[in-house]
Amino acid sequence: MSYKTTPLSVSVCTIIRARRSDLSQLPAIELAAAKLFVGYAPDAVLAETTSLDQFQHAHSRGHLWVALIKAVPVGFAHVEVLEPSVAHLKEIDVHPDHGQRGIGTRLVVAVCDWAASAGHAFVSLTTFRDVPWNIPFYVKLGFVEIGFEDLSSALRGILGAESSRGLDPARRVGMRRPCGARW
Repeated sequence: MSYKTTPLSVSVCTIIRARRSDLSQLPAIELAAAKLFVGYAPDAVLAETTSLDQFQHAHSRGHLWVALIKAVPVGFAHVEVLEPSVAHLKEIDVHPDHGQRGIGTRLVVAVCDWAASAGHAFVSLTTFRDVPWNIPFYVKLGFVEIGFEDLSSALRGILGAESSRGLDPARRVGMRRPCGARW
């Protein structure tokens, strides 16, 4: 898949539930987006991609959204429901050629809107504490940091799994947003 940087408005971007035909294109977006985190995560983690089986599972549950420009995926959001009242934003990636145009925001909004309509109380996520743009991006969208003592067992499990993959737990943070929050 070849991506070209063009000055496109976010209005030409469409957010939809992923189609089966989109799934094979998502690992390339993951790898391209991972380059933004060089120096913040181990190279082995940056080289990881979600398996096609995992994408197919998320797709079958309706837990995968894509951002399309001219019918081509340029970003995606992958959700897992780990607790009955919490939808967890497992991953969000936008190809850097299409970054900083509001596509990531639209993906997060789509996930939060879906979570609210599905009856979840919160959307959670984990992210890097020291990447300059990460926490401010999520705070702008209504997410707040969760203190360690307030982390659910599911979120602690996710942070533990991240640590076992080589991510420094001191550089990771759990966040959540109430589904009823206004933008």
